[in-house]
Amino acid sequence: MKRALSLLAVLVVAAPAFATTINMVPVYQPLSLHGTDSDGVISDIGEALQATVMSTPMVLTGSFPETLVEFISQPHKVPTNNPNYKTPEANLMVLCHLGIAAEMSEGGGTLRVRLDVSKLSIPSDIDLTSRQVLKLTLVAIRKTLEEYQKLQTSVLDVAIQIEGAEGGKEPLRDLSAKIQLAAGVDN
Repeated sequence: MKRALSLLAVLVVAAPAFATTINMVPVYQPLSLHGTDSDGVISDIGEALQATVMSTPMVLTGSFPETLVEFISQPHKVPTNNPNYKTPEANLMVLCHLGIAAEMSEGGGTLRVRLDVSKLSIPSDIDLTSRQVLKLTLVAIRKTLEEYQKLQTSVLDVAIQIEGAEGGKEPLRDLSAKIQLAAGVDN
């Protein structure tokens, strides 16, 4: 009996570890190309910028697709073999203080993504506008969710809301968007 209770206690304590799913997934991020010789690259938004959207493999656990979207803002120090490349951070969301949060609606039908521009500021050495940074972030969200949707069986509705657009940032609100991503296919 004592042995059975000990085994039961171990199983109760260990159960959360068995219930956690750990996935390696591609997460796209808006990245600065500053400090590189990659000037003038035609970006995903159709402009020649010192920025791009690239995927990074990440190992994640948690609620999907919410966690995927939120990890777009993870810091990104680009590995290098060149001692002259001394850029400590490449993710434009980090550099420009752009916040992000994601949650599924109560019925589970819509992924709500909130981009908080209240603290958005472009560093002087970043030759981009706030609008360009937001557009690159929207591309990163879309590409990340398109990868996620390849393995899904139902359509994903996404509502992207621009929040904190006050004090001269009001024009950024027009970048709010609603998109629908098909399941199981390349969108």
